[in-house]
Amino acid sequence: MPEYAFIGRSNVGKSSLINMLTGKKGLAKTSQTPGKTQLINHFLINENWYIVDLPGYGYARASKSKKADWDKFIHTYLDKRESLQCVMVLIDSRLEPQKIDLEFCNWLGEKGLSFVLIFTKADKQSGVKTDQNVSRFKKALGETYEEIPEYFITSSETQLGHDDILTFIDKINKVFEIPHLN
Repeated sequence: MPEYAFIGRSNVGKSSLINMLTGKKGLAKTSQTPGKTQLINHFLINENWYIVDLPGYGYARASKSKKADWDKFIHTYLDKRESLQCVMVLIDSRLEPQKIDLEFCNWLGEKGLSFVLIFTKADKQSGVKTDQNVSRFKKALGETYEEIPEYFITSSETQLGHDDILTFIDKINKVFEIPHLN
């Protein structure tokens, strides 16, 4: 079954976004403490595809060896998983482009992995400020990419982006369902 991996810096709002997309408030555990997700969690959606909740990268209260273990199994999952259709890279829309986010996107590009950008927490500031930060991120990413990946602006509070993301996933799933000739 197709899988969509959700990943971003610690505390980017990944669990809240997953809960918003599924309509299940406590599905992914939310916390003010970065680094709560420490395993790869698969959530089966409508019996035909998975949301994959990956540990966040960046700041988390964990030892260097624990962080190194997370990095290794995350990179192995992303690089080797045949059913992975797209990596959903979450970016905090309130922040200027962060080096760690850009580096992660560049790693995905080097590996030839399909990804989209999901800018979170748009309700926490004005639309103008969100648009400015999205533009800055796209410009920074444009230094290494000829074509900027598709992106979505979201708010778990207001449901902004809910339908757009699920429509995007549904389009890919329809292609995935086409029986392949042997």
